[in-house]
Amino acid sequence: MKVDTALKIRLPLYFCAIFAVFGSGSALAEDAKPAPKITYAEHVQPIFREHCFTCHSQDTAKSDLALDNFAAVMRGGASGEVIEAGDPDNSRLWALISHKETPEMPPQQPKLADAKLDLIKQWISGGALENAGSTAKVKKAPTIDLKMSAGSGRPSGPVAMPEGLLRQPAVYTSRGGAVTAIASSPWAPLVALAGQKQIVLYNSDSGALLGVLPFPEGIAQTLKFSRSGALLLAGGGRGGKQGLVAVYDVKTGARVFQVGDELDTVLAADINNNHTLIALGGPRRTVRVYSAADGALLYELKKHTDWITALEFSPDGVLLATGDRNGGLFVWEADTGREYQNLAGHTGSISDVSWRLDSNVLASTSEDTTIKLWELENGKQIKNWGAHGGGSLAVDFTHDGRLVSTGRDRVTKTWDQNGQQLKAFDVFADVGIRAAFTHDGARVIAGDWTGDVRMWNFADGKLLMPLAVNPPTLEMAASAAAQKAAAAATAAQQTAAAQAAAQKAAADLAAALAAANQKVADVQVGIAKTEAERVAAEKLLAEKTAAVKTANDASAAEKAASEKAAAEQAAAAKLAAEKAAANKAAADALAADASDANNQAAEKAAAELAAAEKAATEKAAAAKTAADKAAASLVASQQAEAARVATEKDFVAKTAIAKTTADALPSAKAEVEKKTAEKAAADKVFADKSAAAKAAADQAAAAKTAADQASAEKAAYDQSQAAKTAQASAGQ
Repeated sequence: MKVDTALKIRLPLYFCAIFAVFGSGSALAEDAKPAPKITYAEHVQPIFREHCFTCHSQDTAKSDLALDNFAAVMRGGASGEVIEAGDPDNSRLWALISHKETPEMPPQQPKLADAKLDLIKQWISGGALENAGSTAKVKKAPTIDLKMSAGSGRPSGPVAMPEGLLRQPAVYTSRGGAVTAIASSPWAPLVALAGQKQIVLYNSDSGALLGVLPFPEGIAQTLKFSRSGALLLAGGGRGGKQGLVAVYDVKTGARVFQVGDELDTVLAADINNNHTLIALGGPRRTVRVYSAADGALLYELKKHTDWITALEFSPDGVLLATGDRNGGLFVWEADTGREYQNLAGHTGSISDVSWRLDSNVLASTSEDTTIKLWELENGKQIKNWGAHGGGSLAVDFTHDGRLVSTGRDRVTKTWDQNGQQLKAFDVFADVGIRAAFTHDGARVIAGDWTGDVRMWNFADGKLLMPLAVNPPTLEMAASAAAQKAAAAATAAQQTAAAQAAAQKAAADLAAALAAANQKVADVQVGIAKTEAERVAAEKLLAEKTAAVKTANDASAAEKAASEKAAAEQAAAAKLAAEKAAANKAAADALAADASDANNQAAEKAAAELAAAEKAATEKAAAAKTAADKAAASLVASQQAEAARVATEKDFVAKTAIAKTTADALPSAKAEVEKKTAEKAAADKVFADKSAAAKAAADQAAAAKTAADQASAEKAAYDQSQAAKTAQASAGQ
């Protein structure tokens, strides 16, 4: 039967998920070929006959243990039972013949061949059947101590995380199916997703695939981590055929026990805080509560009038909340099954319930679009708000009291306890089915009908990564890892080349900067030199200017002296002329009258003339000397001026050179600054390229390691499968 789109929208999620599987012709609807029975009579007794009857038969029963007939084997020996049907690891006989304990059997002989040991182990695991007509009575008790990991709070030691789980999917499909269940560990970065015949585990911090747990019974419709985070509970099956609850050890991935034998798939289930009770429900409208110690049915709740669609123990383990497709919501005393509260108010199918950490408030959500909060002392509704148009399908409390939900409006939302919306995340392509917070409340995970599972950062609403309910096979993962490693190696080579180019560019700019600095130094030396020359020229010019002044002053003085001497010469010449005239007059007078008076006058005049002529001659000589000195001083003055002019010209030239040299300094410094900035930029580029090269090399190394690990994991898986095939062939 196929389900059309309209029916998918009308029917509750779980109804559609079940029937969509059968409508699609999924492999889940195919009955697996039953494994051949391994029996005592046909397979095990011949091995005992060959190796054990000499010491352990009815005639020679060492340690009171006889292995030559089935009843004696099951009765055991002097130390008690040696076979624990369904549990080889707790069977004394298996411990001895596998040489896990002493005394090793058979004594003083090699260990039995692997094929024979595998047959004996399969016989015990299958329920220790006597013959082909026998029915297995497999031990129901858990294979681990449930008390070791029980509790509602954070474990005192390390939180449980998967270690070394197989990552090979039980079923791989090109597209994922509807996300029927999501669970987040309360204390560890671990999230579980339900897929076809498997449960997929991811690290919610890194998104890394941690392992795949087989769920061969079908599809898990509900997943719940125990309150301590040590166990993972999966409830599901195949619609109309089978339903059960399986419990896995989170650390080892081992299925430690299972309960329930429903005639239809399980839709809701949970385990209480101290790992003593497991409750389940589904289309049969009955809630069944089992003992986790031995799988015994403790009590049934038959008040629901429609499919049980939601179920959860309170964190303290005192109460059990259950909801059905008809809107019925009840709270029961977990230990006794007595009704505690009937929470009436929803008008549509109850799709999910979640307890607040203190066990005082229960959140419920429904196809009637609402989320309701209930206080449990009086069973009163304390908050109610519309969450998702068309119907709300999931609700989950985080440790600090925030809630997350999703529904038919395709939007995942977070809320405070007053119904105030905190965040709304990206819209899904189809109906939102399941949602949960991560252990630290920092991330939100949700999935839709198409199998799209997303993880967002709560603080900013940013989409971090998708998670697949159909992870790739080991072969695909190994191939992808190899391709990624090759791409990473290529990228590493490219970044290394870019780093080398950046290093060369930085070195070139370092050389250019050194040259620019040298140029600045040279310019500064030139400035000092030309400035010194300019100063020297300036000093010389001052000296020459002073010399010109001195020469000019001397020339002026000599010129004045020459002019004075010339004047004195003229005066002396004039006096001589006057004296000559007087002498002539005296001579004329003497000639006319040679009297003593005239003679004395003539002698006097002659003496005065001689004195005047001598003085004139002396003055003429002095005037000539003064004129010569004036001429010489003038030449000296002219020469000094010429020297000053030449010195001034040299000073101007040296000043110009000094200025030119000084003017070159700013540009040289600017060039240094430019080269410094360019070198700094080149150094940064080189540093960035170096960091990128290191990151690329690290990524390449990590990718290679991942590829090697994926290849090794694939090889180990292939080897284990080959061994299983060989064992199966040997057992037939």
